[in-house]
Amino acid sequence: MEQTVLSFIKKHQLLTENATVLIGVSGGPDSMALLHFFNSIRKKWNLQLNAVSIDHQLRGEESRKDLEYVRAICKEWDIPFVAAIVDVPGFIKQHQVGTELAARELRYQVFHEQMDQLNADYLALGHHGDDQVETMLMRLTRTASASMFNGMPIKREFANGMIIRPFLCITKKDIEAYCEENQIVPRIDPTNFDTIYTRNFFRKNLLPLIKEKNNNIHITIQHLSETLREDEEFLQTEAQQMVKELVEFDTVNRVASFEIESFRKHAHALQRRSFHLILDYLYKELPKDLSYVHEEYFFALLEHNKGNTRIDFPSNLKLEKSYDRLTFYFADINPHDPSYDETLALPGKVVLQDGSAVYAEYADKIETSDPFLYTCNIDQVKRPLHIRTRRAGDRMSWKGLKGSKKLKDIFIDSKIPITERDKWPILVDHKGEVLWVIGLKKGHPKSQAVNGKWIQVHYKKGNV
Repeated sequence: MEQTVLSFIKKHQLLTENATVLIGVSGGPDSMALLHFFNSIRKKWNLQLNAVSIDHQLRGEESRKDLEYVRAICKEWDIPFVAAIVDVPGFIKQHQVGTELAARELRYQVFHEQMDQLNADYLALGHHGDDQVETMLMRLTRTASASMFNGMPIKREFANGMIIRPFLCITKKDIEAYCEENQIVPRIDPTNFDTIYTRNFFRKNLLPLIKEKNNNIHITIQHLSETLREDEEFLQTEAQQMVKELVEFDTVNRVASFEIESFRKHAHALQRRSFHLILDYLYKELPKDLSYVHEEYFFALLEHNKGNTRIDFPSNLKLEKSYDRLTFYFADINPHDPSYDETLALPGKVVLQDGSAVYAEYADKIETSDPFLYTCNIDQVKRPLHIRTRRAGDRMSWKGLKGSKKLKDIFIDSKIPITERDKWPILVDHKGEVLWVIGLKKGHPKSQAVNGKWIQVHYKKGNV
């Protein structure tokens, strides 16, 4: 087994000489074999070893005995040891998550702290080839994403160093034989046999059946994982660049949007990965009920040719198609009323929430086609002027139009997204007559008086 692991380490450049290695040790067969293995190569590689053991407070006295067992072995082998106690039950209650997720979250917090304190180069973990098979089988039941076949990485950046998994090339059976050969008597956690836990279910019920057909399935799976990980890293890099170029993010309100046609020009593989990158950005933690079905919803909406449509995602995330754009937003984060009504002094200005501004001043009569400049005679309007958002029943008229038209219809004709309509700036006089839907339509005041001075109103776009 030793030569197999050493060859694996050298092939994947998992370890360098003169390094500081933190080893996660539970007291079970996998981690005890890992601790023994590193101790056996310590002198040759000139390694500084440290061990950390964590009591998750899930098994009472047995957990404490596991920790003390590891402490005693480390003392015997002259390996510096750190013990940590974490409150998994309390974390579960506070965050409403499962036992496995809570334990993992707290465990990695401890690992991170110890890596920082020791300035360690590596965190070595005892995951083996059978664990890799189980992981990929578990992911297969949860998602249809190609990334499920990546499995656990052999190495990845963590804290100020790297996580390494040198045992991914061997099986549980190999580890048990190694422990027996080296008189290692590990602690046995009875919960490892409880099939109420997802991983144990796969370990007990599925893995033995697969090994009947291919006893070296761990090698096959590891090769698949490595090959696909290389491909996935390339595609992810391309997708990240695509997101950077096309997707607009509002970091305060956790909103993401993009122009549909530009998005659709890219390969479907990049569209899919960009979709998942957006979700990773928006969700603090991906919901358990997020599945491939939501990916199908996304692509159906992307190809949908009709007007405005909205679908619901888990945790109150909304996906809305409005004409040529798709927008992701959380309804509970953006529940505030976007309406406003600001008095526009003459001369004066109003600065809007998005950083844009509306200026008013006296001027000579100016006829202009500039969509962001409006002029009218001072005697045609009731002052003061106002910059406000739309209201129910708002209508306006202009030269050449018989009667008046609803602002809602103007927005629809101009293909303005629903999310933008309620905050769109509108110029009205003090009686409420709509004079200008800024940037879209200029009205014609009902009063025909033209004896006074002229007013010029100018809109300047902000940092939106």
